[in-house]
Amino acid sequence: MENTAEIINKTIRGRRSIFPPSYIQKEIPVEIIETILENANYAPTHRLTEPWRFMVFRGDSRQKLAHFFMERYKSITAPEAFSQARYEAAGEKVMKSDCVIVINMEVHTDKVPEWEEVAAVACAVQNMWLTATAHDIGAYWSSPGVLDLLGEYLELPENQKCLGMFFMGYHQAPETAARRTPIENKVIWA
Repeated sequence: MENTAEIINKTIRGRRSIFPPSYIQKEIPVEIIETILENANYAPTHRLTEPWRFMVFRGDSRQKLAHFFMERYKSITAPEAFSQARYEAAGEKVMKSDCVIVINMEVHTDKVPEWEEVAAVACAVQNMWLTATAHDIGAYWSSPGVLDLLGEYLELPENQKCLGMFFMGYHQAPETAARRTPIENKVIWA
């Protein structure tokens, strides 16, 4: 029987980015999504600002998010270069995912520097990723260059910023070994 340290080591070292093309059509139970979000809520946070904010898109609501990316492609593409296939592909990652969580950050510049809020949100996302991994759910965090526009589209309050999207789905991706260089190359013992 594995002890807690062995389980956490295995989960951390086994976490991978699993992308939507590997996802299968299988619904993630709401209870698991709630557990993923609850574990995000236990991330470290300076001055207890808890800056993470999430918007969950499942089922038909994913179409709203996919529509944003499809219309974005249409708006930046010259009519003579427009491709219906590329237009449809622009929303494909969203629609192949069973669940997409938009990752937002509430800014508290009166309490802490913004970078600390970003770090706290990143810790929350890591908790989400590890929880998804423990449930055999593929996940990946994407931060496309249109986050400001996405925030506007989603009508985020003025004190919030969009930091990306967390795509999730059960998958059939093969296990892959981690690609990391040795830690000894990154540590100085003083």
